[in-house]
Amino acid sequence: MKKYYKILEKCPLFDNIESENLFKMLRCLGVKVESFDKKYTIMSEGSPARYIGIVLSGSAQIIQVDYFGFRSILSNIEPSQVFGEAFACAEIKSIPVTVVANEPCEVMLIDCSHILHTCSNNCGFHQQLIFNLMKDLAAKTISFHQKQEITSKRTTREKLMTYLSLQAKKEGCNRFQIPFNRQELADYLEVDRSGLSVEISKLRNEGVLYSKKNTFELLEKY
Repeated sequence: MKKYYKILEKCPLFDNIESENLFKMLRCLGVKVESFDKKYTIMSEGSPARYIGIVLSGSAQIIQVDYFGFRSILSNIEPSQVFGEAFACAEIKSIPVTVVANEPCEVMLIDCSHILHTCSNNCGFHQQLIFNLMKDLAAKTISFHQKQEITSKRTTREKLMTYLSLQAKKEGCNRFQIPFNRQELADYLEVDRSGLSVEISKLRNEGVLYSKKNTFELLEKY
């Protein structure tokens, strides 16, 4: 577990927990670490909503597929980020999304019941862990509303520029990289890929933005 320390100390779930207590806590929680190849399903839709996951290396995506097979990317998960917590805490029978490895990755899985219910050892850090979990859930709610703000726009152009503007604000710079390729960006924005490519070309020609692969630069106010 020690090789993951630098990642775990950045994880919001373990905020304000002293380093000497971290590994004691992991033993108490009975965590397990699993490795997944690219495109391997980490959590599948319909599986029991039991575990909270933490990406230790690589990256993963939370996706949702509707009745007609339309695929929507809900979020990208990078190292130290948490996933599955909302479903596990809600104690629903099964999760309504699928989590897929975007590249080879390692994931720490924690049985949520070990967090929500204090252990017999009366660990002093347990209350801090629950507090951190609530903060993380609140942050995810804000992120969810931001995605709604993006996808509620009427046109592909508006959706794209709203997303890019939010990314620039997040990075504090008008030049930045996004965690998606073109198809993934289309899935995240919930638009057609060809239509998205057309809009990106138009915006480049108009001098509004520069783009190369997953690098974008906003050149002027839209």
